[in-house]
Amino acid sequence: MKLFLKSALFTLVAPGTFADVIPFLLARDRTAGTGATLVLASLLFAAGVALYLRCAWDFAAFGRGTPAPIDQPKRLVTRGPYRYTRNPMYVAVMTVISAWATLFGGALLLTWVVVAFVIFSQFIRHYEEPHLTGKFGEEYTAYMERVGRWLPRRVGRGSR
Repeated sequence: MKLFLKSALFTLVAPGTFADVIPFLLARDRTAGTGATLVLASLLFAAGVALYLRCAWDFAAFGRGTPAPIDQPKRLVTRGPYRYTRNPMYVAVMTVISAWATLFGGALLLTWVVVAFVIFSQFIRHYEEPHLTGKFGEEYTAYMERVGRWLPRRVGRGSR
């Protein structure tokens, strides 16, 4: 239970800032879309939240850790969404930001999606991947060869 509470606290602070606080500030003077736009934004939001919660569950239940860099999983999580992409939590956060951009439109929100992607990409390349390679060694290296950083790979594709 403690891992789930720590995960929730971290989620409110870090992903919550990227996916909700900053988009809210960028959208505060804009009018929300209606009709199909509202439906699409709601679906994106629900998908992003569901994906993030599933990943946080796997981190706690299987990996025995949290999404927070100071309390990472003790075991490499390669199940659930991690079978298809190495970074589904980041995909989830960007999906929620995309929901905001869909609902409120505007160049600033679309720019925030791109900026978040660049920030996440740099963090992953320069911190997470080297750290996880050091922590899990060959297990992580083999995982990187099997599973794409962002998108699922076709069978037999071996590039990063």
